[in-house]
Order: sequence, then structure tokens, then C-alpha cells
Amino acid sequence: MCCVICANLERAYKAELSAYIKARASACYLISTRLAAQKNVDMERARYELEEHRKVCLAAAGVPRLVPQRGKPVGVRQEAA
Repeated sequence: MCCVICANLERAYKAELSAYIKARASACYLISTRLAAQKNVDMERARYELEEHRKVCLAAAGVPRLVPQRGKPVGVRQEAA
């Protein structure tokens, strides 16, 4: 079970991700990438805050990550050694 802060940060991340996807899909993105770039920065900040909190949160210690780790491609599984 996640703590309240984890839930709020995850909700914020999902909202920023959705806004970024909408900005990338909009017609104005073809003209100016500045809007999508700003939404990308906002989404990355939200993801970073969530990751940082989960590092210190005891409630999230046993919960699998819903956010991809930085530097790892989405959808790639790590094989057990």
C-alpha cells in the first residue's frame, strides 16, 4: 500500500504525462515544439519527484515501480543473472 504522498506524486506524474502526450499530438506541435518541450520538462520533474520520494518511502519499499527507471528503455525487461 502506498502512502498519501506516493499517490499524489503518481497522480501528478500521470497528469503531466497525459499533458505531454496531448502536446505532442496537437497540430501546433508541427509548428512549434516549444510547448511539447515544456510539457516534457514538467513530466520529467514529476517523474523525478516520484522517484525521489519512493527511494525514502517505507510504504513503497515492496511496491513494484510503475515509472520506468531513468536511462532504461520502456518495455525492456532485465534478465535474471
